[in-house]
Amino acid sequence: MLRMKTNRLNNFMILLVVIICITGFNCCPDEQPEEHFYFVQMTDTHFETGDNLERTQKAVELINDLPMDIKCVVHTGDITTDNLEDEELLDSGLTILGKLIVPIHHVSGNHDILPEKLELTSKIFKEKFGGLISQAEYSNVLFIFIYTEPLRKSFTVEGYQPLIQLEEYLQKSNGKPVILFHHASSVDDFYSNEFHTRWPREIKEQWERLINGYNVKAVIAGHFHRDEHHWLGDVPLYVSAPISGWWGRQATFRIYEYLNGKIGYRTQYID
Repeated sequence: MLRMKTNRLNNFMILLVVIICITGFNCCPDEQPEEHFYFVQMTDTHFETGDNLERTQKAVELINDLPMDIKCVVHTGDITTDNLEDEELLDSGLTILGKLIVPIHHVSGNHDILPEKLELTSKIFKEKFGGLISQAEYSNVLFIFIYTEPLRKSFTVEGYQPLIQLEEYLQKSNGKPVILFHHASSVDDFYSNEFHTRWPREIKEQWERLINGYNVKAVIAGHFHRDEHHWLGDVPLYVSAPISGWWGRQATFRIYEYLNGKIGYRTQYID
């Protein structure tokens, strides 16, 4: 008798679940759509030095031939080599980058906007490449591009407050995933067998607290001319090797894959 009651109860529960699902109570919620896409980082083209224009041209050709659906390219700074005001050279470089078949975004590096020529070089950068901080959105992921040299070198650009403006952008993201791009990362540089501290400690700590307070999935930078990976609290930092041939480097660019909040990359070497 007890077994019959148990069987009836089990059958009733199964029937109830089926009815709830059919009538739209969503007992079996739909899976969330995947956020899956690719983007490319190039960095430190240093137009003028050596064969860097040719290296950039080869990178553009290879990027255009990639089999993935690339959403955009992000140039993480040092587009030029202390010569942003060289109009002919800059136009040559922009002509090459203009051949990309996907959008390209730029951040300024320490060799683009120069503190000793601040008014002139910041004006040229804004005219040619856009604001000192900007954003774009791809597949529901917010890309933020920010000029951080004033933080690293402790100087002021009139009307520009990097940490305050970055927090405004992050607040407006409304919890969306964020990928943050800048030039010279906040971690200590290491070369000649010793560490070199570049960011003031207090500013570095403020930067790290800020990016850990929002849904930042990664920080992506250049400047070191090496492949490096670090952690800024819980946020991964990816540093890419350059296009330029400084210190005998082979030209490279990176293909990043974003899949549901996780980021991997492949480094592509150019012959």
